[in-house]
Amino acid sequence: MPIVVDIDVMLARRKMSVGELAERVGITPANLAVLKNGRAKAVRFTTLAALCEALSCQPGDLLRWEEGAGGDGEPEE
Repeated sequence: MPIVVDIDVMLARRKMSVGELAERVGITPANLAVLKNGRAKAVRFTTLAALCEALSCQPGDLLRWEEGAGGDGEPEE
């Protein structure tokens, strides 16, 4: 999928753990990992809004479109 999720970049910038973010957002660490690793098929706007609030960022800081990106966020060959 050409949508790449950059939650790990924002976590590093904010010096926040996956567990702390999951707690702040109100989702399980496992579900956050699915989203973070680019394996999610969809994300609710309420979850996206909660992520943006917890990370003090915009949706575009977390999601980007990349031509030819595979399901793991890496470009397809």
